[in-house]
Amino acid sequence: MADVVETVRAAWSDYGDPRAIREVVEVSAMVSTNHVYRLELEGGSSVVTKVSSYGSYFLFREDHDRLHQCRELLQRTRHRNLLADVLTRDGRVFTHYTGELWTVFYEDVPRRDALPRVLDDRQIDNLAEEVADFHLACNRISRQVPLTSKSIKSDAIHLFDLLNDRHASARFGFDRAELAIVRRHCHDFLEALDNSGYDKWWKIPVLIDWNLGNFSVENVGDRFRLFSRWDYDWFRIDSRMLDFYFFSRVSSRTGDRTMFSYGPHTLLEPRFQRFLRAYHRVFPLREEDVLFLGEAYRFFILNYVIREGDNFFQHAIWQRLQKDAVTMALPAFERLDVRPLLDVLD
Repeated sequence: MADVVETVRAAWSDYGDPRAIREVVEVSAMVSTNHVYRLELEGGSSVVTKVSSYGSYFLFREDHDRLHQCRELLQRTRHRNLLADVLTRDGRVFTHYTGELWTVFYEDVPRRDALPRVLDDRQIDNLAEEVADFHLACNRISRQVPLTSKSIKSDAIHLFDLLNDRHASARFGFDRAELAIVRRHCHDFLEALDNSGYDKWWKIPVLIDWNLGNFSVENVGDRFRLFSRWDYDWFRIDSRMLDFYFFSRVSSRTGDRTMFSYGPHTLLEPRFQRFLRAYHRVFPLREEDVLFLGEAYRFFILNYVIREGDNFFQHAIWQRLQKDAVTMALPAFERLDVRPLLDVLD
């Protein structure tokens, strides 16, 4: 931990801001392997910093470049202050790289109200309309933001190659039968992308992880608006449908929970159908979009739980989620039928 804090101090010195650090306060969620700190600076101001060590530094830098571009382009919309901006130097996103750790700084955005853990019908409609409007804004700017180097197809191909490696069992902690299950699902997911013509689908900036600890809202009369968002671990430029699994969880009858598993049942709850119907009134969905919800869920399990789970989650949580993936999540996907959700398009 001391080494990470020293890296933060070195990164701030490299950034060149004259304000001295008075205190480094850890604000990590204690779920991810990332380290997140608030830097209390002289004069009473503060910034937030993230230190990471997994994946690729170059993809990390690329993601933050795209995030900064998105925020700049959103300045012409009512969502101009929603995203915490990435700090820049000489007009470019600033990142600090030691060869082992990489660091980025963000604005310390103000936070307003949190949604309750279980939403009522009015709040579900309100959230759906807010998300749809934000997606519309992201859709309008998407032509001006370059695609990222990674896509759900490239991630799935990478996983498929890893699963066929002779060290796959040790890497993922699966036995031969479990590996066969995951390999089959990865293969079938890639086939589903090709069969749906996914390469030609329109891609927009998406944030994916919309648990209640990642964003705040501002109450305005009897409604609320999305106010601030500060966590970008799963940012990418891809189909807007990748955002919906987490909204099914937020709108579910059990709501957002600290002890969690990743089952697909929330996609079929009447509450999520209500969310989709309200969303559809603002930013219409196509039939193929709705039918892709199952595949978006399967990608979440394959990529964020299996391929990168040891980086995104603390070890004990990752081990539990890995076992859940092959004993619960992927078998549940095989029984999942999202066609009843097409009723929301009427």
